[in-house]
Amino acid sequence: MTADDGSANSGSDSRAVDVDEWMAHPAQAGIDAFSGPNGSFETMMARVARFHHKHDFANPENNGHDMGYRLTLMLEELGELAAAITKAKPAEEAAEELADVFILTLGNALAMNVDLEAEFHKKMDRIMQRKARRGNLGIRVTEYTDDN
Repeated sequence: MTADDGSANSGSDSRAVDVDEWMAHPAQAGIDAFSGPNGSFETMMARVARFHHKHDFANPENNGHDMGYRLTLMLEELGELAAAITKAKPAEEAAEELADVFILTLGNALAMNVDLEAEFHKKMDRIMQRKARRGNLGIRVTEYTDDN
């Protein structure tokens, strides 16, 4: 497990990061295949963990947690999202493809044993301090140096 600062975290205050920990998480209570949204990151992670557990993705024979394979799947889903947008497909189709990308992202966090919620907030704190610049294609917020 990792703590909010990225260091190893062992003890009672540690947060769930892998499939087994999420399967034992209190957010699993009341979740079924048809649970609807409740605004909880923990519920989303618990549902994705349940999906990984059901299909035994962590088993090395299944390659479900192999990041090379997962990144290839991510590229495939990003392509489907891009096609839905650039080909002016119905908004519902683009939304479904966006959900696929998000589900894969949550699964990537499981495969990498990353506390995605903590990393999200840490990154948001950093990018909120950045200045924006307008480029040829629109506004961009990144860490600029004198070279770029």
